[in-house]
Amino acid sequence: MSGLIIALYLLLGMTFLVSLFNTLTAPLVSKGPQPRRTPRVSLLIPARDEERTIARCLESLRRQEYPELEIILLDDHSRDRTAAIVRDQAAIDPRIRLLQGEALPPGWTGKNWACHQLSRAATGEILFFTDADNFHAPDAVARSVGWIEKLGLDLFSAFPQQITLSWAEKLVVPIFDLFVYSLLPLWLTLYSRFPSLSAANGQWLVFTRRGYERSGGHAAVRSHIVEDTALSRRAKQLGLRTLTASGRDAVFGRMYTGPREVGLGFAKNAFGLMNFKAIPYFLFMGLLFFIFVLPYLLLFFPTLRVWALPAVGVNILLRLLVAVRFGQPFFYSVVLHPVSILATLLVGLASFYYYGKGTITWKGRAVPLRGAAGEEEERHA
Repeated sequence: MSGLIIALYLLLGMTFLVSLFNTLTAPLVSKGPQPRRTPRVSLLIPARDEERTIARCLESLRRQEYPELEIILLDDHSRDRTAAIVRDQAAIDPRIRLLQGEALPPGWTGKNWACHQLSRAATGEILFFTDADNFHAPDAVARSVGWIEKLGLDLFSAFPQQITLSWAEKLVVPIFDLFVYSLLPLWLTLYSRFPSLSAANGQWLVFTRRGYERSGGHAAVRSHIVEDTALSRRAKQLGLRTLTASGRDAVFGRMYTGPREVGLGFAKNAFGLMNFKAIPYFLFMGLLFFIFVLPYLLLFFPTLRVWALPAVGVNILLRLLVAVRFGQPFFYSVVLHPVSILATLLVGLASFYYYGKGTITWKGRAVPLRGAAGEEEERHA
């Protein structure tokens, strides 16, 4: 038992130090310098059934304090009023263009095919991929260009500040950002050459034209369900300069709106975060249980309580730091911390289950999961 307690303290201590490091030093989109030059920017939005959010997204992009930009949205066979809303916006602002998506070819996921089509239509020197359910501070584009210019980046990405309203969103959505902020020192995404020390978020994925073409763009990860992570790893492998930041106060998003969307949305992606490798995946889930849930369970054993209390205290402080710094809901993040981890582990098990089935249905379309694993294995062979 003493060995397990020592291991718990060591792992939890390292996690806390990473969280503290990111809390104090994490690069923020909002802290990027103003660019000295303003190359043409293409803001690219894949959209499928986004009538609830697309107007707010486009309005925030129209208000960007950046002189040289175009806004291109691809309507991926929406069954709602998405295209009509975009046409209304385009009538007001000629910088907006609407593309109609082509039929999905074999071997592609819907989003990767949409982003590929957008990249072909773009005329900018810098390509910004963002989601239709995002909205943005007026200086988000300029600050991102500033980061690229200052550090000579080929790829810049940011994890948006998530807007969570329902209980399911508040319980699970912040955990996936917690994985980044507590397990990966963000500056290593720039200074480390290891592909495993990379991260990206497709909600704010910014390539230079040169970097996108050298990486092969979305065509290089056409069947990958977690295309943002795959692109960042590929960029590292090719020696491109990358940086991942926090979008706090600059890029905002509400990914899902209720329990079903939260469950299916993350189940679609979770297993892919570990390259569809079962052993690392379950070891990672075991690690999460060990450092974030087990200390709370040990409180129920009087002889172990003296060892559990400090570990619980570190858990609380860790979540408090991340919640305050990166804009996560306090009660669900701090008070319900072990419950939120357990809920996320259930989503992780669901992700493995859907991988076993081979597909998951998302936005009315069957999304294949097996092809992405085969592609990943072939690329690393």
